[in-house]
Amino acid sequence: MQYNQQEYQKYLEKKSPNSPLLKNVLFAFVIGGAICTIGQAVTDFYQTIAGLEESTARTAASITMIFFGALLTGMDVYCKIGKYAGAGTLVPITGFANSIVSPAMEFKKEGLVLGLASKMFVIAGPVLVYGITASVGVGIIYYIIRFIGG
Repeated sequence: MQYNQQEYQKYLEKKSPNSPLLKNVLFAFVIGGAICTIGQAVTDFYQTIAGLEESTARTAASITMIFFGALLTGMDVYCKIGKYAGAGTLVPITGFANSIVSPAMEFKKEGLVLGLASKMFVIAGPVLVYGITASVGVGIIYYIIRFIGG
């Protein structure tokens, strides 16, 4: 059966379910916000209870949130949260941990070197490369403007 472009588009629209956009946006906002609120609570805990300075508390909170993101990914909980939250789980720092641990978990059967270690940065690698490159570029521009330009 041959379809032209318009017929094929109509066929796809008929067969494809509509996404509940408002519901998806709401879940992403609420769950993403909840993850960020937990991160803030962890930061406050480190500042008030543990007595750390603000910058140190933020670093400790980031490490804690990365740990919990990786732990929940390893326990297959983060994926279940992601089914409801969608992009709400991608934005916080826990989403970054998830993007590193997920491929590693998937390829762990291939061994520690060829599986786990080599696949760990499949998704996060490009983000790291371009993030570091952009930060170096911005640093150079800042240096030129600040120290050479005057």
